[in-house]
Amino acid sequence: MNVIKKIVGGDSRQLGMIFALIALIAFFQWRTGGLTLTPDNVNNIIQGNAYVLVLAIGMVLVIIAGHIDLSVGSIAAFVGIVVALAITDWGLPWPVAILLGIGVGALCGAWQGLWVAYVGIPAFIVTLAGMLIFRGLNQWIGKSNTVPVPEGFQVIGAGSLPEWGPNTGYNNLTLLLGLAGCAAIIVGALRSRAKLTKIGADVEEAWVMWTRLALISAVIMGVMMIIASGRKGFPVSGLILVALVIGYGFLANKMILGRHIYAVGGNRHAAELSGVKSKKVNFFVMANMAVLASLAGMMFVARSNASGPFDGVGWELDAIAAVFIGGAAVTGGVGTVVGSIVGGLVMAVLNNGLQLLGIGADRTQVIKGLVLLIAVAFDVYNKSQGKPSITGLLMRNKTAAAPAAPTAVDAGNPASAAVTDTSTVVKTEG
Repeated sequence: MNVIKKIVGGDSRQLGMIFALIALIAFFQWRTGGLTLTPDNVNNIIQGNAYVLVLAIGMVLVIIAGHIDLSVGSIAAFVGIVVALAITDWGLPWPVAILLGIGVGALCGAWQGLWVAYVGIPAFIVTLAGMLIFRGLNQWIGKSNTVPVPEGFQVIGAGSLPEWGPNTGYNNLTLLLGLAGCAAIIVGALRSRAKLTKIGADVEEAWVMWTRLALISAVIMGVMMIIASGRKGFPVSGLILVALVIGYGFLANKMILGRHIYAVGGNRHAAELSGVKSKKVNFFVMANMAVLASLAGMMFVARSNASGPFDGVGWELDAIAAVFIGGAAVTGGVGTVVGSIVGGLVMAVLNNGLQLLGIGADRTQVIKGLVLLIAVAFDVYNKSQGKPSITGLLMRNKTAAAPAAPTAVDAGNPASAAVTDTSTVVKTEG
């Protein structure tokens, strides 16, 4: 087990979720007679759940900051109908309509961010109101009708990489994409190792790094070969999702803003005393969530070929479930972008597998609810027994890896060294 933890980086929660995902895939592959890992089904899992995973990326930042957003489904539906009408009735080219949709989503997010960050109303109440407001606007503007979208727009939701090059029996662009991804991961790992070695920091054993890289590369190429062997290439919605995971993973782990989000969620008063502008952080996470909701809504409309009055219903619950299953803490301050994607994939594979087995929607909802409840209850039980919780293990591992690094706030901030002491004082006085 120690060897396994070394290879996956010692992240107990992420390790458990990865094992759960692998176990689910293996179980449904067995129970469905091999239908789970067919090219068409893998493509369907990605395209059919890309919008939820996009929502999960934004939702994890909201939850890390200590908030919740119930309006994402309604914003997605509202933006979807606006974009559909802009293309069909107003004559806008679909690329311009996409930019319009992003702008409308940003305005919705700014509206809610102002109430949360600067007026001080809890995000739960603001977004509950937003859920009603934007759902009503969707039905008012669209007159509760279904509005179709043109074929060009459908690419962002239902498109795939085209055939290119010699006939190899595979989609060549999909294979090249997989190889490029593996190369980028290997080069990034080697550069990080070289930087640590240069400054004299401890680095992991070479065999651990290369084993991890080999496993990651094998998984990436395995998925790409399965997809490439079918009639379609890698989904365009999957490309959008990969780009967002890379970008937001960098924001959360490497940028000052990401550190501030964790700091505000962990202890807002301590973060403010150390120089973090909590109002700006809260405004950003709410506005960013609405922008990603607008993108998710457009991706769903593109795949469905039309915008309808019931789009987005229950999406917020799927996104929240993905984030909590992926390891985020209910109290804020804990969570990762990758973890939320893994949690979302667990729910996606579970939902897809139950459908392949012919399980009805009623029982599927019951099972999904139990999975969410058990995932969070296991964490709470460990805490009540005095054992390290899953999220506690996650934070302990991070602390052990870099005991001297101020992770909560900007390392360049002169007041950042006071975060730990300040948080202790605030908690004691509270």
